[in-house]
Amino acid sequence: MLKKLIVTALFSPLVFHGVQAQNQPKTEMDMKVEALLSKMTLEEKIGQLNQYTARWEMTGPAPTGSSEQELLEEIKSGQVGSMLNVTGAEATLKAQKLAVENTRLGIPLIFGYDVIHGYKTIFPIPLATASSWDPSAAELSAHIAAVEAAASGLHWTFAPMVDISRDARWGRVMEGAGEDPYLGAKMAAAQVRGFQGDDLSADNTIAACAKHFAAYGFAEAGRDYNTVEISEYTLQNMVLPPFKAAVEAGVATLMNSFNVIGGLPSTANPHLLRDILKGEWDFDGFVVSDWNSIGEIKNHGVAPDLKEAARLAIIAGSDMDMEGYSYVPFLKELVDEGLVDEALIDDAARRVLRIKFELGLFDDPYKYSKLDEQGLVLNEEHLQAAREVARKSIVLLKNENNLLPLKKEGQKIAVIGDLADDKDSPIGSWRAQAIAGSAVSLLEGIENAVADQNAVAFERGPVYVSNEPEFTKHLQINQTDPTGIDQAVELAQKMDVVVLALGENCFQSGEGRSQTDIGLKGYQQQLLEAVYEVNKNVVVVLMNGRPLVIDWMAEKVPAIVEAWHLGSEAGNAIADVLFGDYNPAGKLTVSFPRSVGQCPIYYNHFSTARADDTGTVFWSHYTDESNDPLFPFGYGLSYTTFEYSNLKLSASEISADQTLKVRVEVKNTGTVDGEEVVQLYVHDLYGSIARPVKELKGFEKIFLKAGESKTVEFELTADDLAFFGADRSWKAEPGDFNLWVGTNSQMGLKGAFKLK
Repeated sequence: MLKKLIVTALFSPLVFHGVQAQNQPKTEMDMKVEALLSKMTLEEKIGQLNQYTARWEMTGPAPTGSSEQELLEEIKSGQVGSMLNVTGAEATLKAQKLAVENTRLGIPLIFGYDVIHGYKTIFPIPLATASSWDPSAAELSAHIAAVEAAASGLHWTFAPMVDISRDARWGRVMEGAGEDPYLGAKMAAAQVRGFQGDDLSADNTIAACAKHFAAYGFAEAGRDYNTVEISEYTLQNMVLPPFKAAVEAGVATLMNSFNVIGGLPSTANPHLLRDILKGEWDFDGFVVSDWNSIGEIKNHGVAPDLKEAARLAIIAGSDMDMEGYSYVPFLKELVDEGLVDEALIDDAARRVLRIKFELGLFDDPYKYSKLDEQGLVLNEEHLQAAREVARKSIVLLKNENNLLPLKKEGQKIAVIGDLADDKDSPIGSWRAQAIAGSAVSLLEGIENAVADQNAVAFERGPVYVSNEPEFTKHLQINQTDPTGIDQAVELAQKMDVVVLALGENCFQSGEGRSQTDIGLKGYQQQLLEAVYEVNKNVVVVLMNGRPLVIDWMAEKVPAIVEAWHLGSEAGNAIADVLFGDYNPAGKLTVSFPRSVGQCPIYYNHFSTARADDTGTVFWSHYTDESNDPLFPFGYGLSYTTFEYSNLKLSASEISADQTLKVRVEVKNTGTVDGEEVVQLYVHDLYGSIARPVKELKGFEKIFLKAGESKTVEFELTADDLAFFGADRSWKAEPGDFNLWVGTNSQMGLKGAFKLK
């Protein structure tokens, strides 16, 4: 296993680049990899670093077009190491035979696909699942996705996305775990375990890929693919912890990000890939570029042509070229010219081959392509799991006068809103092989739950989207035809309570879907105000992939349920919460802004030098809005109430080798059984660099029966208090700390201690 690569004079085209000598093989697998590598020509090694997307339906004959024929010949000649977007056991079997039965050494392909939150059984979007604060839910979601993907011929998923993001304008916030690195790390590790299991060679596991390395979620102005400008301290303390957690969990691969950091594209960044990932973290899997991110090095203005982009990428540590068309044409030429050390090619090929061995593809290249997917995909057990995870992901934002839960009988319910009858949006963006329009709608979920369906009436209101939603196309929000508002108002007047579905179409969030306006679009606000005017008993069900600006709603409407895009069983899961069959326990993992002008907004910010109101204008604030979020990180209500008391610390002072125990008593003071996420936050008062006002350092989800109390204990060590400081190293610095234990990032019992 290659322990560390030393690369010198990275940007000089005239200097020979070297790496340390390969360590002697230590395991049987090491010996297999080295034995195969020793038989390979330079061209064959480079072929392993090349990934193409499918260009025709692999279950049929190749078309006669030149690009399709070229791909066919390249696969047969060993110039392709991996393919993406080939799905289905029949298709992958045919493509695999092209490689195994025609290439000189019979090296199998690895098939990758974006299996993000389910394959055919769709789970909540990752942002929603993170809101469960339940890593086991994330692990289950990933495991079932792996089972279905593997049964369909796939070996590898481009997930989890572990980018930390603080900006709701960025569309891909839906794909991650939110704004906090501690929670993000827990969810990242859980998803890796879910996808990969204990044995990557098992036929119900697939290789995972932590993405995007690094800082993609910090794109300026929340605009996708945009520049990132952050300090090394923010990179280390906020961005990298989930990636490190994924590596420690054994993640097989990582994917580069599209952005620059400090002007250097991530795909050509040796500090990220060589120094940190493959050096400090000793990662022995491989790094794949994002789609053409090697070719886009030229677009960033760092390489004049594709050849130089290829040189920079391979030197930096990008092992596989996804749809960049740069390695096969130029790497051999660069080696022959002495501009790239062949040892770099060996290292990259070695990493790719290792994962193929670990997947068991050399033992049986067709093992994933001969499974009968009947019964393994979209079965009742998987759907029940999707419903359970969806229920856990729902966050109750407001419930004045206990309007919720609703009654299953004796209550007339109006269901209003185009999204209420939408069977497609709940599937969410990045939906793999989901069947379009297959989700349980909110309306269906409510009708399934009530005793008498005649007590439920539906009005669509204005159509929300006026074109056919597509993954690759912009939505056209209806802004010209308010037809349906009058009918909705008429219905609302007649009914006891209104369930109003508002939010986003699923293709309003996701890749390439940044927005400057994150409020309600189209006629939604007008519909809301008109309905509220005639019936104050309004329950808003939000369906969205990002935090929304809902200040009017939050002030006026008595009940708000954040339901996100919950997947295949969305409607049933929401109904479980609306009618009290499940007591909501989700908590936000992203702050909801009061105004888009607050973005980026996050709880673990620095205090600034002028954080407090001075009575003059000379302090850090807005003149037209509060600094605080509308709903903070960690926030979420229940149908019961919880009381925190008796916060106790085992010591007022600990040394670096001691453990601080933090105990708190939590009591369910309501009349309903429920779950609570107990959260521990810490503030390092003085450090070698400024420290955040609060940092999540622990959480525990507990179940309490009505009236029951439980003591929750956390343990803190110096490792938990470590950070990347002024001396550019990770360590805990002695000093004073405050801590809080409570129900969200703004509320909690306070304690203090000292680290000697």
